[in-house]
Amino acid sequence: MRIDLHAHSSASDGTDTPAELMRNAAGAGLDVVALTDHDTVRGHGEAASALPAGLTLVTGAELSCRLGGIGVHMLAYLFDAEEPEFARERELVRDDRVPRARAMVGKLQDLGVGVTWEQVARIAGDGSVGRPHIATALVELGVVPTVSDAFTPDWLADGGRAYAEKHELDPFEAVRLVKAAGGVTVLAHPAAVKRGQCVSESAIAELASAGLDGIEVDHMDHDAGTRTRLRGLAADLGLLTTGSSDYHGSRKTCRLGEYTTDPEIYGEITRRATGAFPVPGAGGRER
Repeated sequence: MRIDLHAHSSASDGTDTPAELMRNAAGAGLDVVALTDHDTVRGHGEAASALPAGLTLVTGAELSCRLGGIGVHMLAYLFDAEEPEFARERELVRDDRVPRARAMVGKLQDLGVGVTWEQVARIAGDGSVGRPHIATALVELGVVPTVSDAFTPDWLADGGRAYAEKHELDPFEAVRLVKAAGGVTVLAHPAAVKRGQCVSESAIAELASAGLDGIEVDHMDHDAGTRTRLRGLAADLGLLTTGSSDYHGSRKTCRLGEYTTDPEIYGEITRRATGAFPVPGAGGRER
C-alpha cells in the first residue's frame, strides 16, 4: 500500500480541486490519500464524490496553532466534522484569514511591493486565503522566484517584515478538541527549520503527554539526519511516525506520494479514530 497523509486542495491553498486531487492521487499510484486543507473541511464532500475505484480517502484538516510565539501545524484525521465546539474553533480561525491577509498585503505595499488585494483574492479563488496565495502573488510580480522563497524574514515568514498574526489555536487545545471529536492528531513537519523557529523537543513531549498521537517524520523539509532524530524522539515518547508529501499542486514542487506512511501506522490511526471512517472509492477496498 502507498499512503500519503497530507495533501491540500483548492479548498485552502492547493491548486487542484478536491476532485482533481483524488484523480491525481490515483494516477500517482496511491492507495490512500488524506485531504488536510488548512482549517477547513469544505473539500471533503467533493473529494468523496470523486473517489476513483481503489483509492481510499482519509478526511482531515491541518490546524493553525501557535505556542509561545512559534507557529505550529497540527494534522487532524478522521474527526467528527459536525462536533460543535471544534467546528466553532475552525470557523474562528478561517474567519480571521481575510483580515490577516489584507494586513500582509498592506505591509507589502508599505515596503514598496506592488501587490494588491484583488490579485491575492484572484489567486485564492474559493479557497481559504493564506500566505501561499500572497507568496504566489510575489512570484507573479517577480519579487521572489518561488513560493518557498517568500517564506523568509524578508517577506512572509513568522516575524517577517510582512507577517501579520491571526487567530490560532493553542496546540494543547487543538489536541483536546480533535480528541473530543473522535479524531487523531499528528504534529506536521515539526522540525522544518527553513520555515522558521520550531517547537522544542520538550514541548513535543508535553504534547505527547496531553494526547498527541504522532509526528510527521518523512517530509520534504526534513533532511536525513532530522528524520533519524525524530524517529528516535517518537520512539522515546511512544508516538506514531507518518510520512507525507504535503502536496499543494503546482504551488510547490513536492509530488503526491513523494513520502508515504507505513501501512501499520495507518492501520493504528484508523483504529484510534472514532469520529469518522476512511472512505473507499467506488469498487475500492478498505484494507
